[in-house]
Amino acid sequence: MNRPAGNPKRPTLRQVASAAGVSPMTVSYTYSQPGRVSAETAEKVRAAARKLGYPGPHPAARGLRRGRVGTLGVVLGERLSYAFDDPQAARFLAGVSDVCAAEGVGLTLVPITGAPSDAERVAQAAVDGFVVWTTSDDDPVLDAVADTGLPAVVHAGPHRRDLPVIGIDDRAAAAAVGRVAFAEARRPLVLGFPLDRSRARQLLTGDEEPEVRFPVTRHRWEGFRDAWTHSGQRAEDLRLAVCPVNHITEGETFAAELLRGTDPPDAIAAMSDELALGALRAVASAGLRVPDDVALTGWDDSDAATDAGLTTLAQSLRDQGAHCARVALGHPTHASPRHQWHVVARATTTRRPR
Repeated sequence: MNRPAGNPKRPTLRQVASAAGVSPMTVSYTYSQPGRVSAETAEKVRAAARKLGYPGPHPAARGLRRGRVGTLGVVLGERLSYAFDDPQAARFLAGVSDVCAAEGVGLTLVPITGAPSDAERVAQAAVDGFVVWTTSDDDPVLDAVADTGLPAVVHAGPHRRDLPVIGIDDRAAAAAVGRVAFAEARRPLVLGFPLDRSRARQLLTGDEEPEVRFPVTRHRWEGFRDAWTHSGQRAEDLRLAVCPVNHITEGETFAAELLRGTDPPDAIAAMSDELALGALRAVASAGLRVPDDVALTGWDDSDAATDAGLTTLAQSLRDQGAHCARVALGHPTHASPRHQWHVVARATTTRRPR
């Protein structure tokens, strides 16, 4: 549909009504309630619309009049490409999109840059509700989402302004997989996620008390530390290698660096399968054997973990994404906000989960 060269602005409904010789209400009914308009009148309206280059009422404005836009917003808390680069985020978004497809609802990704404009971007998003991918305790977009008054849910935390949180008990899960990873260890290591939004790469020990603002990192680190200290071991003998990004190369690089050091780890528990698979590469490059020289565990039970024979923590991020979407769209759900998980023991550890 082409607009006349001399009329670059979007034609209005009133202009179409004038050209067709009908009332504006008749034009509105032609698009919104066609059963109330005769076929002959409807054709006059559409002919005038084609001549003027009028595409019909704006979908967003029409949705706002109905009280619904027909779109669910997902706040990533990350750059937009994160949705496609991070395997965990991709699985979660697949679950969200499953529900959107079933409901005939669109999906809007709302990226966060860390700039003051983030709150404004959330406030101006034309959506019916929000799903917030796990973020930091101090992320201002949580208040921005709550201030909209729209249905909203947070995946895996943090808790803020009575927004519901859906996920697993990360601390209990980490303690369970940690007991398997550290069963015969003397120099255990955790390959972990960032502590806060600065994403600094660092090496810590279990007796340190850093401020951990990402709830997922905090709870998993607490669980791994529980697994180690509850067996009578000293907290300072457990190390945390903080990776700035969740990527296989980062896991490989950090693990390789420590394996070459004076106190190489003999057990590595990773907070994701990606980090664990990177560590698996590093162990092989160092000429060491898994699990004889280094026990190794991951998290999420990805297809790649199965192929590699990796002991891991299984959860369904797809199911969690679908649950979040249903809540954010205002659908009643009686499912527990705490989803199930279990340890999957494979060839990279010697101990079976209890």
